[in-house]
Amino acid sequence: MTFPIRTRTQVETIAPYVLGQSLEDVKKELGLTHIRKMSENENVYGTSPLVKQIILGSLDNLHLYPDGAVRDLRLKLAEFYGLDANQFILGNGSDELIRVLTRTYISPEDEAVMGDVTFPRYKTNVLIEGGKPVIVPLVDGVHDLNNMLESITPRTKMVFVCNPNNPTGTIVGKDELLHFIQSIPEQVLIVLDEAYFEYVTSEDYLESIPLLKQHPNLVILRTFSKIYGLASLRIGYGIAHPALVGELLKVKEVFNANGLAQISALAALEDQGFIISCTKLNEEERNKMQLAFSGMDLPYFPSQTNFIMVDTKTSGELVSSELLKKGFVVRSGHLLGYPSMFRVTLGTSEDNEAFRTALNEILSRKVE
Repeated sequence: MTFPIRTRTQVETIAPYVLGQSLEDVKKELGLTHIRKMSENENVYGTSPLVKQIILGSLDNLHLYPDGAVRDLRLKLAEFYGLDANQFILGNGSDELIRVLTRTYISPEDEAVMGDVTFPRYKTNVLIEGGKPVIVPLVDGVHDLNNMLESITPRTKMVFVCNPNNPTGTIVGKDELLHFIQSIPEQVLIVLDEAYFEYVTSEDYLESIPLLKQHPNLVILRTFSKIYGLASLRIGYGIAHPALVGELLKVKEVFNANGLAQISALAALEDQGFIISCTKLNEEERNKMQLAFSGMDLPYFPSQTNFIMVDTKTSGELVSSELLKKGFVVRSGHLLGYPSMFRVTLGTSEDNEAFRTALNEILSRKVE
């Protein structure tokens, strides 16, 4: 039966975000007792012990509404970055802030420029507002900033650069990105999504915070979901010119950042030793994994994140399915625009070694 009430035309053109099965469902279906989840880019090392302590000490306050202005966390972020508190806006994950940005600035027929294989919620939210996504192909898994610049027209309202890029894990060079930002017309909003920036160890990565003074059309998105390990609490933040933040505050939900998320983010920021440790451990495992892929003669995109996209030279979906039978959940590339690839989140040293053994066994059978 067709549902009698029609959706908006814009909603008819989009598909739901693809979510995998629950781990319990996978266990039951395949008769597995243990599964290693290596598909969602979560921090395998968890979160700071300070976070757990503060949550346990706050359970008596669950009946209270959170601070809608998120004052304490904005002040703490301002101190951490050496900026003003009115340059920050908090969201239910940084993906909510993408929705707030498009809802605030995209009108019907406005254009927004983005890569062809990048975080899909850029395109979805532009479409929901009646805008037109202008899709520019990546080159070797990297944003083609020259072609993105050439794609800007008088109708362009916004450009998205995911750096490092999800799902490819690549970065654009600092000089190239700086030239790009300096070349964007002042009436076009630059959304620089840096959800994974804490994992970056390359010296060719642009420090974006100092650019905010010279570029009031720049918005930097960051999150506590990745290296800070607060994915289940859903809290991210945007950094921008105070006037721009003021416009976004008109659109965001009043209590969009829950109370436990706010105090947990405060505690997480205090423990920078934990973040440094995670960056170091991740780099070690990333190097080992990329070296192993080279040894298997498997091409991959050079990553600056906690995940890697690797080319199986066959069906990425089939290899992903075979890995699942062995208890490893990865993200098949056919969902991400690369049908012969899959994306694997880096786990612990033990996880990664077991994963490589399983992958070798599968590929030695010449999966077709």
